[in-house]
Amino acid sequence: MSLRIVVCVKYVPDASGDRGFAGDLTVDREGVDGLLSELDEYAVEQALRIAEASEDAEVTVVTVGPEDAREAVAKGLRMGADRGVHVEDDGVHGSDVAGTSLVLAKAVEKAGFDLVVCGMASTDGAMGVLPAMLAERLGVAQVTLLSEVSVAGGVVRGRRDGDGASEELEAALPAVVSVTDQSGEARYPSFKGIMAAKKKPVESWDLDALGVDAGLVGLAGAWTVVDSVTGRPARGAGTVVKDEGEGGRQIGAFLAGRKFV
Repeated sequence: MSLRIVVCVKYVPDASGDRGFAGDLTVDREGVDGLLSELDEYAVEQALRIAEASEDAEVTVVTVGPEDAREAVAKGLRMGADRGVHVEDDGVHGSDVAGTSLVLAKAVEKAGFDLVVCGMASTDGAMGVLPAMLAERLGVAQVTLLSEVSVAGGVVRGRRDGDGASEELEAALPAVVSVTDQSGEARYPSFKGIMAAKKKPVESWDLDALGVDAGLVGLAGAWTVVDSVTGRPARGAGTVVKDEGEGGRQIGAFLAGRKFV
């Protein structure tokens, strides 16, 4: 039986651009270029490596977002995934991680899965809790923050590196895993992969297709609310220390005055 691998990816504002907030205090995704989250590229890479090591496997890339988010799926297909799913619905706008995890769980269930692979966090929200929430909604085990991952005999195994030690973890499939940016560099799409991606199937689903109540997602269903935002102040001029014999003392006093030492 084919190993069904689903990778959850996100289309995020380019971190090198001038990011900001829209009028409703959600992240402005129209005034800045977007791309597949770099941390999710590691998830796609690990899913592809697991598939390549299996005799029979299929990799599906799933994303939730507006029309432009389809590019995140396209990037995954160019890297080598077999098919894509794009969940697009105006009712999703403004969803926090709780709402997003609900929509993703329904999409993953509809797509069919044995293993779900996620990045360690998104580069816009940077919460890092979605894999755990997704596993809870799916009712399966979670093995998160892995720097190594493999699947054999119906079991997913991996290594989680901490500050003082590393853990060897495993869980029976089905399961949800997340991988870190230490799990292995993501491949660049080849010309062959780019051309092949144009023929790969991409399904578009909305909330009705997933059976999700619109009142549970979007701004209305969010568990968290942004009340206000304040722009980062302009960078001021730094303090210049001219060393005329007392430079060390001046630097020490400067650092002590700001409680750095």
